[in-house]
This record gives sequence, C-alpha cells and structure tokens, in this order.
Amino acid sequence: MRQLTALDAQFLNVESPTTVGHVGSLIVLDPSTAPGGVWNLDTVRDVFEPRLHLAAPLRQRLVEVPLGLGRPYWVDDPHFDIEFHLRELALPAPGTREQLGEQVARIHARQLDRSRPLWEAYVITGLEDGRAAFYSKIHHSAIDGVSGAEILETIMDVTVEPRDVPGEEADFVPRAMPSTVNLVRRGVRQMVVNPLELLQRVPRTLRYVDRLPGAANFPGTHLVSEGAALVGRLLGEESRPELHTRELRAPRTPLNGTITAHRRFAFGSLPLSDVKTVKNHFGMTVNDVVMALTAAALRRWLLDHDALPGTPLVAAVPVSIRTEDQAGSLGNQVSVMLAELPTHLGDPHERMAFMRESMADAKRAFDAVPASLLQDVSALVPTALSGLAARALFRLATVPGVLFNLFVSNVPGPQLPLFIAGARVEGIYPVSAVTDITGGLNITLFSYDGSLDFGLIACREMVPDVWHLIGYLEDAMAEMVALVPAAPPGTAAATKATATKATATKATVKKATVKKAGRSPVKKVAAKKVTAKRGRPPA
Repeated sequence: MRQLTALDAQFLNVESPTTVGHVGSLIVLDPSTAPGGVWNLDTVRDVFEPRLHLAAPLRQRLVEVPLGLGRPYWVDDPHFDIEFHLRELALPAPGTREQLGEQVARIHARQLDRSRPLWEAYVITGLEDGRAAFYSKIHHSAIDGVSGAEILETIMDVTVEPRDVPGEEADFVPRAMPSTVNLVRRGVRQMVVNPLELLQRVPRTLRYVDRLPGAANFPGTHLVSEGAALVGRLLGEESRPELHTRELRAPRTPLNGTITAHRRFAFGSLPLSDVKTVKNHFGMTVNDVVMALTAAALRRWLLDHDALPGTPLVAAVPVSIRTEDQAGSLGNQVSVMLAELPTHLGDPHERMAFMRESMADAKRAFDAVPASLLQDVSALVPTALSGLAARALFRLATVPGVLFNLFVSNVPGPQLPLFIAGARVEGIYPVSAVTDITGGLNITLFSYDGSLDFGLIACREMVPDVWHLIGYLEDAMAEMVALVPAAPPGTAAATKATATKATATKATVKKATVKKAGRSPVKKVAAKKVTAKRGRPPA
C-alpha cells in the first residue's frame, strides 16, 4: 500500500467537469511486421497481460481516507479485469490522420473511473496505408513523464519477436484492502505528525514563494519571502541565492482563459538530424531549438488570429528532478521553470539568439530555488482542504493576470526501433493535458528513433485549428535549416551532411503514416531537460 505524495494528489484534486488529470500517448505502428501480418486486440493482450506485474500501477486502484484525514493510497484492485482496461476500435474509411486525432481527442477528454486502476488502452485499426495505432492514458497522480515512459516500455520490445519476461512467482493474488479503521488510524497519526513536519517545511518554503511560476502576479509574495528570509538569517540559516533575472509577465492571448471539456489533438514528426544541424551551427541546445520552433509556430498562429502580443509569450517547461536513486520509482518527481518565447520577433536569427539566452536565464532562475519547491508548496495545504484549494486556485489564479501561456514539455526517448506485439513503432506522440491555469494548448515532444514526435492537445473552442500549428512547426524547421550554409563539396562536413540527409529522408518515408490534411503534422518532441547554455548569444 503506497500513499500519494502531496504533489501526486494535486493531479486528482484539479479534476473537474472540464479538466482531466491523466496523460497519454498515441503510438502509430506498421502491423505488416507482426508475425503472420496479424496485429489485433488478441495479439496485443497476449503480450501485455503476462507483463502486468512489471508495472504495479496497472493493477492498483485508489482508496480514499475517510473524512479527508489523509491523502489516498494505492492498493491492489481485488476485481482487476484487463478486459475493462484494454479495448479496441476501428476508424471508418479512409482512416486519415485527422480522423485518428479526433478519436484520440474524444477518448482523452473522458475522465478515468476512480473505482478501478486509473488507466485505459485502445488497439486502433483501420488507418489508411495499412497502419494501426495504440493509444493509452494513465492518471498523472501515478506517474510523471519519465516514469510514464518506463511503464509504456513494459509492452514494447526491441525485436519483432517479443522478449522473454520472467513471470510472476505465483498467480496474482491482490493484497487485502485496508479496513476503514486502519485508514482512519493512519490518518489520525498523520494529523499529529504533519504539523511537526510543517513547522520545519514552512519557513524554508516561504523564503522562495515569490520564485514560484507566476508569483509576480500576486501582490505581497515578495514581501512574504523577504520576511521569511530575514527570519531565517536571524536563526542562522543559509541565505537564499541571489536571483539576477527579471520577473516574467505573460501577456493575455486567445490561448488563455476558462477551458471547456472538449479537446482537439494533432500530431506529427520532424527529423532529429535537422534539429541537430541547427543546434550545432548556431551553438544552441536541442531544447533551445525546440523552443525556437514553438515560438515561430505560435507567432504565425497568433498572426492568423490577429492576436499577436507585442511582448514575448511565457512557456512553462517541466523539469525532471528524478535522481539516479529514484530511477524506476513511481509518482511525480518534477518541477517547472519559466522561459520567454520570442513570438514578438519576426527574424529567425533574432528568435534563435533570444531563445538561447531565454533558456539560459530560465536555467539560472531554476537553479536558484530548491528543486523540491513544488512538492513543498503542495504539502502546505491540509489534506481535507487540498481538493477545494486546488480547484479554487485553478479558477482564481488567472484573475490577477496570466501566470504563463502554455506548457512546452520535452521527454527524451529511445533512439532505436521498438515493436509492440511484432508491429514496428513508427512514432510515439504524447497526449498531455490543458487546464484553466496552464492554458488551452499543450505541446509535448518525445524523441524516438531519429525523430522528434509532437503531440498537441488543445481546448477545442480555443484552438479549433490545432493542425495548422503542426504545419507551422514543419515550416519553421525548414526555415531554420535553410539558414545553415551548405558545406563545400568534397569536404567531410558535406559528405556527412549528405549521408545525414539521406538517412533523414529514408526515416521520413518510413515513418509516413497518413497523408497530410489541411496542414501537415510534425513528429513530437520530448519533455525538456535543463541543459541550456549559460553564454550570451552572439552579437
């Protein structure tokens, strides 16, 4: 029995009729590589079911503590039935990419059943060009981006033939559900212990509250932090690091406001080799390039809607704080940093220089606060009030101003081909979440087998034309690559560039899954690691 952390519980607390707390992924596959060319619900279940013991959350459900005396626990589900969680559907002809995105958006908008393990998966057939897909979603209270990718890997193999997986020592026998008396006893004990922990946690947390994402919008936070820091110094505690970056204030855009329960989803891919070409020439990081691409695409979209602000948009960038010792552990080990997006700049050279410095500033600001700040702040709210407080915060946080405009997340993935029940994986597209506070658009990327795979989830009413952004991302990549001078013929660089281009072209043809509709989709990019360079951009 494992209790949710304070941060894990917030993903449950924010759920409402318009907001879900789960995340997912869409995997596009080539079923022709499967044994006998057969790939369906039965073949996937035959691979999936014997591996359930490798990922404990797949057979665990939540149990609430009576009277809100404590955070919920994960317990074995005594009525677990894989037939409920693993499902199938077929797209109607012709099975285009847009049809697939629409189906995923509808499924993703539905909340998970809290009386069962919080995940679902769908085997999807009927895609054009003979392709198939596997969509899954799991609650964010159980996993973060890194641990979610690790769970997804349990169903994947590196060869067509599924690997041998050590079976369970015995048939799965769920551990007994905790009694109400036991849960109440645990809750009462925590009510005694937690205040003592808070006495230690509150002073340190308040010292940094003005450095939380969006804190600049709330009057008085700086005074609270300065007061707490002064008390800390009087008590002989170490002073907090000085922060020499300016406060970021996000402009209001059509992406921000109260969302509805309806979603749009679009996806696509870019060659990782193109990103690295730009990175190497302009002295950037992969994440710098990804953010510059995002800024260029958002600029065009905002111009389309006559809504381009004169100041930069502000993106929230999740950062994994998972240590090596925490590898393979569940729950959320994540924090957030803020970075300005140069949407106000029309020149791509200027955008890239601005983006490189913006990410360096974001890294410096992130390094100046405790990595556990989000967890510490989440733990300050009493459990009995946390649900109400979280929902109130999500409704009221944007009243003083926009905290940030959207989330842009980049999760690193494997750079080798993978298979599900023998079908080759051609792309892995994240399906994240949108909320009132985080904006009506989320861009999440995952690097896989030489590509950056994009997944864009949006509030349907705010961004009905989300597929246009996929095309704009592709155009931005082409524009940036065109700025890199061609190497002289016969040089090693030219030879390498030619080979890279051929490989990228082959990969692009191999990965094509459906023809473009409206705007062409991009392959998704992953959740960002903080590796921004600290140097100034070139003059």
